[in-house]
Amino acid sequence: MNLNKLKKSKKLRQSGFTLVELVIIIVTLGILAAVAIPKFGDIAESSRITATTEEMRNLKRAVIGNPKVVAGGELIDRGFMGDVGFAPAQLSDLAIKPGSLAVYNKLTRLGWNGPYIDSDDNSYLTDAWGVAYIYSAGSRTITSVGGADTITVSF
Repeated sequence: MNLNKLKKSKKLRQSGFTLVELVIIIVTLGILAAVAIPKFGDIAESSRITATTEEMRNLKRAVIGNPKVVAGGELIDRGFMGDVGFAPAQLSDLAIKPGSLAVYNKLTRLGWNGPYIDSDDNSYLTDAWGVAYIYSAGSRTITSVGGADTITVSF
């Protein structure tokens, strides 16, 4: 009977982790987290920059068209400027026809032929940080100042 108790007590002492082992595991996880968290922050910032740059290219394409899209020797994707003859006064003119512009005429090939950009939720007006784009028809630029760096696209 005494031998049986000895075996049971030996089993109890061998199962589980000691306090020192748990502390070592917690410290190791803390070090890993301290190294990994800044890397994830860099990845998030990089993805915002990429998303903003791509959206700004789409806005530029909506304004000036895509000169690579040609059919039968004629430019097909003319953009706002190709259809109307001048840059939009504001970015919202790419999605909603301004009252002062005529509807597109197929014979003269002039007039507003939009929408030139997908405008379901007006997300095209802000960058990936949620800051509104700075649009200047005069200097022909679209600028994002939401991130650490300023991103500018000229058209």
